[in-house]
Amino acid sequence: MAKDTMSKTFFVAFALCVVCSVLVSAAAVVLKPTQAANKLADKKKNILSAAGLYEDGAEIDALFEQIEARVVDLQSGQYADDIDPSTFDFVSAAKDNELGTAIDPGLDRAGIKRRSRYIPVYLVRKRGAVDKIVLPLYGKGLWSTLYGFLAIDRDDLSTIRSLVYYQHGETPGLGGEVDNPAWKAQWNGKQAFDAEGNIAIQVMRGAVDPSSPSAHSQVDGLSGATITARGVHDMLHYWLSEEGYGPYLKHLRSEGGIG
Repeated sequence: MAKDTMSKTFFVAFALCVVCSVLVSAAAVVLKPTQAANKLADKKKNILSAAGLYEDGAEIDALFEQIEARVVDLQSGQYADDIDPSTFDFVSAAKDNELGTAIDPGLDRAGIKRRSRYIPVYLVRKRGAVDKIVLPLYGKGLWSTLYGFLAIDRDDLSTIRSLVYYQHGETPGLGGEVDNPAWKAQWNGKQAFDAEGNIAIQVMRGAVDPSSPSAHSQVDGLSGATITARGVHDMLHYWLSEEGYGPYLKHLRSEGGIG
C-alpha cells in the first residue's frame, strides 16, 4: 500500500476547499432571492409594528396594503416621487457623494456623521385618510447604531404612537431594554413638540414624575444604560430637528395635507 505523501495531503485539502467553496457559493446564489424576500418581509413587519397594525399569523402583504411608502427630500421637505421607495436604501445612500451629505459635527446629535438627502416615509391610512406617519430614524447608542421607526399622529404631527427598534447591538438586559414591551408602551401618547413647536420629548435619567407639567413629553430612562438612553434621546432630537424631518413636518403643517 502506498504511503501518504505531503503532496497527496495538500491535494486532498485543496480539493476539499474547492468543493466546499463551490457548494457555499452555489447555496448563496440559490438562496439570495429567499434572503431578499425574508429581509423585505421583516422590514414590512417592523413598519407594521410601529404603525400598530401587526398581528401574529396575519398576512403581512395584506396588512401592508394600508401603508403607502413615499420618499422625502429632507432639505425641501417635499416628496421626491422620482425615487422608488421600495428599492431605495437610505443607509447606503448616506455614503454616496451625490445622494448623501456630511453632517456638521456641532449638529450631529445622532452621531451618524452622514445621512442620505432622501429617506422613505410610510403613510398609514385608515378608511382612506392618513392616520399616522412612520418615520425611519437611527443613531448611536453605547455599542452600536440603533435603527428604528417612530410613528406619529397625522392630525397634530406631534403625538407619538410608538418607537420601535429593529436592529441594534446594545447589551441585553441593559441598553437592550429598548426592546422591552413595557418600555416601548410608554411612548404611546407622548408629545414630540411643545405648544410653540419646539422639540419637547425627553428620555429621563430615571423615572418620570407623573406630577411634572412636562410628564406628557417624558419617558423613563433605561436602568443601567444611561448612554443608550441618551442615544435614544439625542437621535430623536436630531431627526425631529431642521436637520432631519423638520422641513417635512413644516411642509405638512403649512399645506394641511399629505400630497
